[in-house]
Amino acid sequence: MIIFPAVDLQGGKAVRLRQGRAGESTVFSDSPVETALHWQAEGAQWLHLIDLDGAFQGKSVNAGIVEAICQKLSIPVQLGGGIRGEDSLRMWFDAGVERAIIGTLALEAPRAFARICGLFPGRVGVSLDAVDGRLKTRGWVADSGLMVEDVLPRLAGDGAAFVIYTD
Repeated sequence: MIIFPAVDLQGGKAVRLRQGRAGESTVFSDSPVETALHWQAEGAQWLHLIDLDGAFQGKSVNAGIVEAICQKLSIPVQLGGGIRGEDSLRMWFDAGVERAIIGTLALEAPRAFARICGLFPGRVGVSLDAVDGRLKTRGWVADSGLMVEDVLPRLAGDGAAFVIYTD
C-alpha cells in the first residue's frame, strides 16, 4: 500500500478545506514547497498535490509553486485540479508532474478524456467526487447528474490509469 500525503494549494498556500468548501480553508503553511519537502523527509513515496484554484476557477495561479515542488523533490508528484484539456496537461507534465488527476473533463467530455488517456498511457487518472453516490464536478460545485456506478466501467475502458474516489 502507498500512502499519498496531500498538499492542497490555494492562493499560494498549503491549505485544507472544510468539507470541500472553497471559502472555508485553514492555512497550514505559507510555504507549500517546505510542506512538500517535509513529507518527503517523513518517507513519502509520492506527493499528492491538488490545485484548488485550478479546480474552482478552471485555471491555475499556482504553476510556479507546482514546478518548484517538482524540482525540489526526488519523489514523484501527482497533481489534480483544473486540468481540463490537453494543453494544461502538457504544461503540468513539462513542469515535472508525473501523473495527472482529471475529474470534470472525464465526466463532461468523455471522448476528450479517452483521447488524453491514449496520449499519455499510465499517467492520467480520474477523481470521482460524490455526495451520496452522485458525482460532482468543477471542484464539488456542480452536479454531473451521474452516479458512480454509471461511469466506472467507461473510465476503465477509456484508459484511466487509476481512480481516486471521495464521498
